[in-house]
Amino acid sequence: MARFRRLLGFVVGVSVLAGAVLPASASSIQEIQKGMTDKQNKLNAENSNLSGLQSEAEALEQEIADLDSEILNLMTDIAVLEDQIEVKIGEIAEAQAEYDEAKATEIEQYEAMKVRIQYMYEMGDNNYLSLLISAKSMSELLNKAEYVEQIYEYDRKKLEEFQEITKKVEELKIALENEKAELEDQKAALNDQKAMLDELIEQKKAQAADYAAQIAESRKRAQALKDEIAADQKKIAQLQEEERKRLAAEAAKKAAASGNVGQTTATIITNATGSELGKQIATYACQFVGNPYVHGGTSLTQGADCSGFTYRVYADFGYSIPRSSSAQTTCGTGVDYANAQPGDIICMPGHVGIYIGNGQMVHASTPSGGIKIGTCTFKPVIGVRRIVN
Repeated sequence: MARFRRLLGFVVGVSVLAGAVLPASASSIQEIQKGMTDKQNKLNAENSNLSGLQSEAEALEQEIADLDSEILNLMTDIAVLEDQIEVKIGEIAEAQAEYDEAKATEIEQYEAMKVRIQYMYEMGDNNYLSLLISAKSMSELLNKAEYVEQIYEYDRKKLEEFQEITKKVEELKIALENEKAELEDQKAALNDQKAMLDELIEQKKAQAADYAAQIAESRKRAQALKDEIAADQKKIAQLQEEERKRLAAEAAKKAAASGNVGQTTATIITNATGSELGKQIATYACQFVGNPYVHGGTSLTQGADCSGFTYRVYADFGYSIPRSSSAQTTCGTGVDYANAQPGDIICMPGHVGIYIGNGQMVHASTPSGGIKIGTCTFKPVIGVRRIVN
């Protein structure tokens, strides 16, 4: 019957608190969450925008890289053409020298032939006839006539030969000059193409700089939204923690006022040295005295084991501690048993409980004992861990 009254008082206390206080806190949290949803939507949109900008910037950088490669190829082609032009200039110079030499030889041959023709002309036909008549035999006559003809034939052939050489060298020189002009035209076209690509790269680089500025601004806006969302999450967690602590404290007070915590226990906690929050935790834990021990359980009403009991009490006040008794021996801050305060965790070999003062603790003892108040020395105390100050 006493256990039923304690449970009834606790339920009534929590119900009153939930009806009177929780809506206001819930309303504040809902307003923050609504704002967070709006900010998250903006952040999603900003992230989408940022992703798009980065993709476009990457594509632009690839275009610039491709243009750089194309310009490099053009510069290589221009260098090859310049080498070819230099070769052509050398070949043209050689052809010019050959032409000048052939032309000079042609002129020289022509002048020599003119001299002989002039001589024969000045001698006249009589001298030519005398030359033939002076022959002492028909054989000599024929030889002299043939000699004269050979001179004329030699002069004619040599002149034609040199004229042909001169013509071929001139044609070669003209062909080389045409090839050189074609190479220079190709070089000019490549230079024009390079100039166009240079201008295009400058435009692309300006676009890339603009993308970089947009990306920086987008990241700045995204980070600002992330910071605001993180601040809102922190605020919600703070409000939830404050509300849990307040409700737990109010429930502990109402439980004590309604008789859920015995007068002696309440006096022990009140008179003990320690923080107000630690005393609230101890008072809150004591109202579950009489509830069952359940191995592996963490319910304060349906049943818990020793570490499940301490774990759940602290969770109701917004503190996260390890679930197992062995892990709880290292949580919080270690203090001497002589300095233990209400709310501290008393650690024993394979067992834990919550200190309430005067050498006593509340703990989920055994399946037969359930949650109860007992002395701290029924087992050796191997440590005291302080979770709240």
